[in-house]
Amino acid sequence: MIDFVGAGPGAEDLITLRGMRLLEKADVVIYAGSLVNPGLLSYAPEGAEIHNSAELTLEEVTEIMTEADRKGLRVVRLHTGDQSLYGAVREQMDILDERGIAYSSCPGVSAAFGAAAALDMEYTLPGVSQTLIITRMEGRTAVPEKESIELLAAHGSSMAVYLSAGMLKGLSERLMEGGYSADTPAAIVYKATWPEEKKLLCTVGTLYETGEEHGISRTAVVLIGEAVTHSSYERSKLYDPGFTTGYRKGKDGIKG
Repeated sequence: MIDFVGAGPGAEDLITLRGMRLLEKADVVIYAGSLVNPGLLSYAPEGAEIHNSAELTLEEVTEIMTEADRKGLRVVRLHTGDQSLYGAVREQMDILDERGIAYSSCPGVSAAFGAAAALDMEYTLPGVSQTLIITRMEGRTAVPEKESIELLAAHGSSMAVYLSAGMLKGLSERLMEGGYSADTPAAIVYKATWPEEKKLLCTVGTLYETGEEHGISRTAVVLIGEAVTHSSYERSKLYDPGFTTGYRKGKDGIKG
């Protein structure tokens, strides 16, 4: 059995209870060593076989899984954050499907939410933004043409941009080409929830200068939108005394 487990954004205590318990039962752990906090490996049993996937190819990873499954061993494939975001898990699962090997997925806390917590931020402020776009700049790996930064920026919603800390100049320019003004609030959160976390408030127009000043070129999430500074928003209807819900009657007397 292969368990794909989201390790969370970095802090050892931000893995889910389910993920921790799966690690505690693992015979073999394959972890993304370039991003996963190695402290999480302390949850694995003494003597568990540990592999760093940063040093391996897809074929090598799936061969380790296949051999372990053949021996009846329990494997945890430990991915950073939540494996459904930029985790390259589907290609592993397809190979396991071809080989008739069972697997399951345990979700994790993604870096966008670790970063929001670091800033005490709500992405979906009423009257400001009700949409969060999670995306990245194209680098050596392309993105679909319809998902260019410019087209996504045109929505003016909250954005969390992954895997782009080394391209802040281009990101800033393209965000402004798409419609964000230079003074739109932004933030760079480096290693969200790790002990060495840095949270840098800036604007779309000063992303590059801020990153340069603080030496940020990788392992950071860039947040964009008015929600970053939460300076102006409407009160939520959910807790408004005038709003009727299925649990209480408001002053408006209208069913919510």
